[in-house]
Amino acid sequence: MDSSTCSAHRRAVCNWLARTHPLPEQAHAEWAHHGLALLPLGRRFDAIRIPAGRMRGVVGSAEPDTVAKVLAEWLHGPVLRDTRYSEAPYYALVPPGTPWPDTEQHLGADAYLGVPRPDGVTPLAAWVVPPQHPGHLCDPARLRTLLATADSPTAAET
Repeated sequence: MDSSTCSAHRRAVCNWLARTHPLPEQAHAEWAHHGLALLPLGRRFDAIRIPAGRMRGVVGSAEPDTVAKVLAEWLHGPVLRDTRYSEAPYYALVPPGTPWPDTEQHLGADAYLGVPRPDGVTPLAAWVVPPQHPGHLCDPARLRTLLATADSPTAAET
């Protein structure tokens, strides 16, 4: 299956994500059949796993539109979420090899992530902030700054 499974305005992003997989055509087939492709991390991007409770503390809300707006404004990069249950984690996509000494789990080489098609939603995962162009990733420094607000007294009061 080719990239025609993606809408025209997202084709470049779909292809960029698919090329993360050793067999890009398999990623396109997984999106076409399941809406989700299992992609290896560490090549084009890594992921920082953020628990839902921590994200609520950062954003001050669990309302999806509010979370999406705050993350888009702060991170300037893609974030997806496991949607299987209310306490499912978020995943911020960051450059490969990003050093991450913070408490959140860093997923890199030898890890895989279920990634929805950029123009799709599945019962398993959805984009909170979709990638805007090939290579579009979150700035790790901005992510650290945002997550630090969850530890502040102001964030704890919300």
